[in-house]
Amino acid sequence: MSAAESPARTRPRLADALMPVGSALLLAAMLALVLGSAGKTLGYDFEAYAGAARRLIDGERLYDPSVSAAGGFAIYLYPPPFALAVAPLTLMPDAVARGVWVLAMALCLPLGAALLPVRRDVRWLVVVLAALNWPFLYSVKLGQVGPLLFVLFAVAWRWRDRPISLGASIAVGGLVKIQPALIIAWAAVTGRWRAVGIAVGVIAATAAVVTVFTGIGVWFDYVTILGRISSAVATPHNCSPGAVLYQAGLPEAVAQAGQLASTAAVAVVVLLIWHYGRAEIGLMGAIVASQLLTPLLWDHYAMLLLLPTAWFLERGRKWAAVLPILGWISLFDSPGVWPASASVPLVFFAYLALLLFEAHRERREAGGLMPGPGLPVVGSATA
Repeated sequence: MSAAESPARTRPRLADALMPVGSALLLAAMLALVLGSAGKTLGYDFEAYAGAARRLIDGERLYDPSVSAAGGFAIYLYPPPFALAVAPLTLMPDAVARGVWVLAMALCLPLGAALLPVRRDVRWLVVVLAALNWPFLYSVKLGQVGPLLFVLFAVAWRWRDRPISLGASIAVGGLVKIQPALIIAWAAVTGRWRAVGIAVGVIAATAAVVTVFTGIGVWFDYVTILGRISSAVATPHNCSPGAVLYQAGLPEAVAQAGQLASTAAVAVVVLLIWHYGRAEIGLMGAIVASQLLTPLLWDHYAMLLLLPTAWFLERGRKWAAVLPILGWISLFDSPGVWPASASVPLVFFAYLALLLFEAHRERREAGGLMPGPGLPVVGSATA
């Protein structure tokens, strides 16, 4: 150490060097612990994807017409193009394909964190928080597509002003699961019409190509099965607001009314965030709402809250680092323990409330002169 270099300056440099290694090791250790104890539940959701792909290859019906509720083993509820995308993995032995998929989902988190448009220290902190986030660990264990959506949302955030990148990420997200298509509404409200056109065009073109292989009837089957499970308040382990009310002992009709009220409340809050805030905070609100609006809210969906967490941390809101830890509460979900399930929608609503507060503060600090997201603003596509 040179005489001019003080220990105070050396310590931050050492911390900067150790943070990536420590973050990666912690993530690897936690994943190894969870995956090593997974047993037969390893890749549980992947079996639904692979099973659908095999049916597609064999010329069988993609969707099971007997399915009346979600949550069962190997039930496929995703858009038809996703089954076609998974089809190449069926060429591998089952165990190998499952392992490849689970590993890919695990690697999606550090990849998505690297793409986040935040400071380097925040990116590594997100990796640490993911290692301590039960919804993420659970999502990887199941082989669920949440980590893939995390990457796509990170791309949309980083390149939100590049129509091709934004439109393509929205389209792929909507073809994997229908919920990310909500980002199209945010893009339209913020004047990103080229991205909207690209997203809609890619989705339409992909759907047309897939229809050549599946026939048009598969789309009617898809709509039918979604309609059949849309009233999901009685589905076990579902954490949507209506389902929590049902688990708490309220009649099913009252629980369904509660679910509708929740949907309306989310829509109002998101519109207010879009009204008060700039484009970036509006995207965070859309990401949160895309999961909370679904009638089937599984606890592992909460891993996507790492994105607004990164947004808060980038702005110096250190308290946001505590929020992902709350995901462990849902681990205690079991029949009769509805408060554990209630923690999931409550955390989602907390994020929306905090985003609304930040959006309103942005407007207030701008002296009330900041234009709404549908008008030219700093950082928007129309500026």
